[in-house]
Amino acid sequence: MTAIPPLLPRIAHGDQAAVKLCIERYGGLIWSLARRLCPADAEDAVQEIFIDIWKNANRFDPEKSSEKTFVAMIARRRLIDRVRHAGRRPEQVGLADTPELSRPPGMEEATDVAIASRAINEMNPDQRRILWLSLHAGMSHAEIAEVTGTALGTVKSHIRRGLVTIREKLSMMGKETERRVAR
Repeated sequence: MTAIPPLLPRIAHGDQAAVKLCIERYGGLIWSLARRLCPADAEDAVQEIFIDIWKNANRFDPEKSSEKTFVAMIARRRLIDRVRHAGRRPEQVGLADTPELSRPPGMEEATDVAIASRAINEMNPDQRRILWLSLHAGMSHAEIAEVTGTALGTVKSHIRRGLVTIREKLSMMGKETERRVAR
């Protein structure tokens, strides 16, 4: 398999064709991250991210990271800055705040969402962030490892333990509810 030549050095030297290729190559990744973290102003966020990429293209060092990691880190930093500036913190976004769950749920579903959200908020920040990148940003384990600088095995463990914790809390609450109903 042939390695894809990096575009950032070409962008740093003013190559306009490389700019277009960069947008085509990384636009989907950046758009999906922006849509999840800043849904109200994702388009503006994507534009700001690409501007940051152009401005920082000369700082890319293929010895330190892949081009995709470099782009993802710039996107992540810019999006976190936007979220913080707006007074929100990405780690504290609960499951109830996601678009898929914003419809009025049934009573049982609302309880499950509250339990899962509480379980996620009780996790350590690294595990919570890795689980969020997997579930909400749709990143693969390898991408998460690359972006966070965490070992791949650790990423897999955090995701697995996080999901097990959520399942256990849901299961415990389900048994507790059954006991109350049986009385």
